[in-house]
Amino acid sequence: MSQVADYVLQRLTGWGVHRIFGYPGDGINGFLGAFDRAGGDPGFLQTRHEEMAAFMACAHAKFTGEVGACVATSGPGAIHLLNGLYDARLDHQPVLAIVGQQRRTSLGAHYQQEIDLISLFKDVTEYVQYCMAPPSARHLVDRAMKTALSSRAPVCLIFPEDVQEEKYTEPPHEHGAVRTSIGWTKPRILPDPDEVRRAAAVLNRGRRVAMLIGQGAAGAREEVTEAADLLGAGVAKALLGKDALPDTLPFVTGPIGLLGSEASHKMVMGADTLLLVGTSFPYSEWLPREGQAAGVQIDIDGRMIGIRYPMDVHLVGDAAETLRQLIPLLIRKEDRSWRRFIEREVATWQRVLADRARLRADPMNPQIVAYELDKRLPDNAILTADSGSATTWWARYLRIRGDMKASLSGTLATMLPGVPYAVAAKLAYPERPVIAFVGDGAFSMLGMNELFTVKRYWERMNTDPRLVFTVFVNEDLNQVSYEQRVMAGDRINVETQKIPYVPAADFARLLGFTGIRCDSPDKIGAAWEQALAADRPVVLEVVVDAKVPPLPPHVRPEQMRKTARAFLQGDPEAVGIAVQGFKGKWQEAREHLPHAARR
Repeated sequence: MSQVADYVLQRLTGWGVHRIFGYPGDGINGFLGAFDRAGGDPGFLQTRHEEMAAFMACAHAKFTGEVGACVATSGPGAIHLLNGLYDARLDHQPVLAIVGQQRRTSLGAHYQQEIDLISLFKDVTEYVQYCMAPPSARHLVDRAMKTALSSRAPVCLIFPEDVQEEKYTEPPHEHGAVRTSIGWTKPRILPDPDEVRRAAAVLNRGRRVAMLIGQGAAGAREEVTEAADLLGAGVAKALLGKDALPDTLPFVTGPIGLLGSEASHKMVMGADTLLLVGTSFPYSEWLPREGQAAGVQIDIDGRMIGIRYPMDVHLVGDAAETLRQLIPLLIRKEDRSWRRFIEREVATWQRVLADRARLRADPMNPQIVAYELDKRLPDNAILTADSGSATTWWARYLRIRGDMKASLSGTLATMLPGVPYAVAAKLAYPERPVIAFVGDGAFSMLGMNELFTVKRYWERMNTDPRLVFTVFVNEDLNQVSYEQRVMAGDRINVETQKIPYVPAADFARLLGFTGIRCDSPDKIGAAWEQALAADRPVVLEVVVDAKVPPLPPHVRPEQMRKTARAFLQGDPEAVGIAVQGFKGKWQEAREHLPHAARR
């Protein structure tokens, strides 16, 4: 009879888990031996850090729709998982964490590496349990998987060292024992038909309907498109919904919020009716004022409905299923002037982006990097991003088309996921090109370490060899630097914000990868072509100007006052930022002038 650890891995393969990310330690010795005996199914993918293992598990869940899995040793290894698990928790992704613990006989003795794991994981997981006896392994695995899938949240199973190595026995047929089964089906969640009729009435009355969608609309592309057409609406996308709808549709206004587009801002602020589908976009300042717009929201999670904007109708249900019920009740709007306005704003915004990308900077404008990539993106690319100023260019410039996939840390907005997301995506889809946008802060923090993981597993990834890590080098924790100025009114603190130069391309070449360094806007197009033609992983190091501000689509007076106060305090980059900011806003203003005046 196999050991408990062997049984757990076998049970997980029955649930469709074939890859587990982790890092070894003696607290999971039983599982390490079981992985060896499993013969590669499930496979153990050794990352450079447990945090990155959890990020990869989260990314696997996001890109495949399956449960992602990670494993860590007791004590410090378990602690390291937390950030990646919180990323999954806040973005509603099913992830299983398997964690070791000291032997049962030592628990409560303040033993080495003994920590209260239940308390540690209580907030981040929907379900956390110890396996204290071999027969419990069966129902614990089954319950954890069913919970992860049903609640779309992380779960955690804790295995003391001695339990891992005990012989597995099936639960006895007696009182107190539980016998469970593998299996789960996605439920149909539909709102009350009367509420659907109420929603249709609200939407049919609206003259200027704005739609905002998120990752919950990912499986409702056709339904969202049809509803938007009937309503004459435009569609803005929260960051997690970037790949929910193609940006090639003329009424898709792109991102919203601080990283958003002027087209999204004008549409939402000019709307008299708001339809939210599968999103929990949290920033009220980028939504209409209360009472300005009637509201209808569709969300599969009743806990998240009506908590971002006061809604008139709350439809708890699956996005696609609910829209299919709603669409037959919608009356096509004959007045298409609102739709024409939105499409004009989208076209204008695309010209603004192109104009801004061409602005000169020292040594290079970061926007030109994204602009030139967008022209060359393969239609089946998978795009990942870190959190930082580069995220703004990723959100605005890279347009979704074909069957592209894209994701990042949405709600937690943590640094670091750009690289591990890309690695997990490439392992799941070795036949597809994968491109990551990463800041030099995140790359030097932990991201560059995972290039060793790529080197180790490259043979499993290279059906299509295109894997590009784009590192934006400005020697500044740029997003926080701007937030200091705009939100706090403080000048940049050089001691906290400036970081050492990272020779990313040189580092890539040390590993046998292609390393490309580009600091010229005249050469970035050729750099992208070289990167996308390489036969091995690529690190594209782009040296960009930290003084190019990630301008919001609408600058509020309070933001201007605080920025001015920061400049008056002697911010060393004040002049450069002011010049770049003026040029960026001038490009936006000139595109709204008549054509003759623009010339």
